[in-house]
Amino acid sequence: MKVVIVGAGSVGSSIARELLAHKHEILLIDLKPEVIGRSGLRGAHWLVGDACELSTLQDAKLEDADVVVSATGDDKVNLVVSLLAKTEFGIGRTVGRVNNPKNDWMFNDSWGVDVAVNTPQLMTALVEEAVEIGDLVRLLTLQTGVSSIVEFTVPHDSHAIGLTVGDIDWPEDSTLVAILRDQAPITPSRDDVIDGGDELFFVTTIAAENQLRELLSPGSSEGHGSSEGDASNEGHGSSEGFSSGDGQASGEGQTTGASPQAGATAAVAPATADQLDDDGFDG
Repeated sequence: MKVVIVGAGSVGSSIARELLAHKHEILLIDLKPEVIGRSGLRGAHWLVGDACELSTLQDAKLEDADVVVSATGDDKVNLVVSLLAKTEFGIGRTVGRVNNPKNDWMFNDSWGVDVAVNTPQLMTALVEEAVEIGDLVRLLTLQTGVSSIVEFTVPHDSHAIGLTVGDIDWPEDSTLVAILRDQAPITPSRDDVIDGGDELFFVTTIAAENQLRELLSPGSSEGHGSSEGDASNEGHGSSEGFSSGDGQASGEGQTTGASPQAGATAAVAPATADQLDDDGFDG
């Protein structure tokens, strides 16, 4: 598999190192030639240039890549690169690094991002998963914000204890995929009995998370999920006020400066404002 990684900082280099160990073909794009020597990456291909410039991506023969990873320290750059990769080169899979959690809502298919990696959110989820009992914790967002993997640790006073998986009326768009009990994973069946301390893992639509939370909360009816009121998307970014990129690239492995190609890209981005709100981009 050929993978192009934009940004050869600590994150991009670490990704490249892991992929090289798995025998994938790697091309790194970075503006700074000095990163080549200090990266210590053997077997990787390099291109020095601004990845927000269409000509740089053409030199990289981006159309031959299977995956493009935007791993710079600037969310604006990562969005522009993802959009160019998807719209200009038809890349099948794009992965975008989210630096500022406030910008997470923009990393979706509207900006050409197939998978958004939000490191702060992942770390928060891991902390919550370790300490939260009796609450639903989102571990990972899938399919550009459509679905997620969530975890629920069953309290020892939960109404669900003693019920079988088949006894519970799970929300339509939620699937129990695993039970972790005594540090051993269990593939759930209808006859499995839920016990206190069980960690339940679900794949669910984000819209159904609230229904799942209501079902598992202490005040809900035993074995029956509440279907009253669809889960709202409050707390998620609305497409209203969506800002387009101004083509300026800055951050890890990139330069600051207007790019005509990136500016042209902004015209096709689904935007209602003329410029990116820099106040919202402190990645």
